[in-house]
Amino acid sequence: MSKNEKMQGKACNISGVKYSGIGGQAVMEGVMMKNEDHYAVAVRKSDGEITVKKEEYKGLLGNKALSKIPIIRGVFAFVDSLVLGMSALNFSSDIYMEEEENGNPDKQPENEAKDDAPKQPENENGEKKKSVSEGIISTLITIVAVVLAVGLFMILPYYISMLFKKFVTNPILLSLIEGVIRLVIFVLYIKLISLMNDIKRVFMYHGAEHKCINCIESGMELTVENVRKSSREHRRCGTSFLLYVMVVSIVFFAFIQTPEKWMRVVLRIALVPVIAGVAYEFIRAAGRSTSPIIRAFSAPGLWMQKLTTYEPDDGMIEVGIRSVEEVFDWRKYLTENFGLSFEGRPENGTESAETENDQASEPANDTGAGK
Repeated sequence: MSKNEKMQGKACNISGVKYSGIGGQAVMEGVMMKNEDHYAVAVRKSDGEITVKKEEYKGLLGNKALSKIPIIRGVFAFVDSLVLGMSALNFSSDIYMEEEENGNPDKQPENEAKDDAPKQPENENGEKKKSVSEGIISTLITIVAVVLAVGLFMILPYYISMLFKKFVTNPILLSLIEGVIRLVIFVLYIKLISLMNDIKRVFMYHGAEHKCINCIESGMELTVENVRKSSREHRRCGTSFLLYVMVVSIVFFAFIQTPEKWMRVVLRIALVPVIAGVAYEFIRAAGRSTSPIIRAFSAPGLWMQKLTTYEPDDGMIEVGIRSVEEVFDWRKYLTENFGLSFEGRPENGTESAETENDQASEPANDTGAGK
């Protein structure tokens, strides 16, 4: 077995990975991947074609100096993830709805009748531009979604915990009860929405996203075979982030007390960005560190991901790979971090790269992975 095979054979788990900087999100029938200032959304259409949207997104924090300040950078990263996430979801859902409408025979005559009507303008990528009204509706939907999320996961647990106030007077214990209630509500929410077939598929694409990132960060070529056997759990996952938000909120609300009930509610809303900023710092550390302590603290988040990631099929993996390749040069990354060489090989070649030290003595590995 070559050194390259031995190295790739260890890549099925998430230990010993090297940070790549790439992150992503599952969307309707697709995957969004972001690397530095660029992101791509790849969506599988009903005819099998993969359509891709690639754009630049520098984020709300234009001042690079502020991006180095702990917690503050986390607050802006949290907001950026909401903005970019909703944009990616809107793109995928627009394609999904368009596919649904075109696939409905009852609507076909109506569509044909509209062929002579003025067409909606398209941008330079050939995508239909949204009207002002559509943009407003999309923004309102995003705002409503954020308000409902804050109400469900921040405000509701507080009021439920107040039912225990007759029996528990210690504020720290009450805060712990509130945190447990918040966690229970979150798990029940995930369980309920996972009953929907569309959400199940989103969770499968979520698994594909994780597997693609784990594959390259573990030193394996980004092929369907290698991605398939990679872990679907990742320490930088948004599910882990949400769990850490809940844990951090317990600490915050245990020590930041006020006698006024309305003020306690206001604090739970106002401190959301700060709590998210603190949780971000832990996620950031978890994604870059190989410390056994950090790994131990990351374990609950990885366990939670079993609720939000399912095993994807090969078609979903292909979508994830396409999204990665739009924004990330994984061959260069593997060469610089793992010593793999792709010189003289076509980009879509199926033969595995060899380490530079093995090239002279061993033939290329056809499978791209050791057993």
